[in-house]
Amino acid sequence: MRVASAIEDKLTAAFQPVRLAITDESHKHHGHAGSRPEGESHFHVEIVSEAFSGKSRLERQRMAYAALQDELATDIHALALKILTPDEDTGR
Repeated sequence: MRVASAIEDKLTAAFQPVRLAITDESHKHHGHAGSRPEGESHFHVEIVSEAFSGKSRLERQRMAYAALQDELATDIHALALKILTPDEDTGR
């Protein structure tokens, strides 16, 4: 899983998350625009990090998009984000 690994590496390096879950949802989009036969085009990411404290939802998303800018330009067609601070994380 080349793209998922790149997402994990980049988000870990940028935010040192206490929890990071990456789900490849490409199979749900088979035949849709941006879908590739090999998958790894549609992802759902949950990330919990102190780095997001004091940031608005929009600021958090911009931070994640900046960390993944290369993958978003080439490999990722869709990215759903759930970005929380440790205090907001009820999924522990």
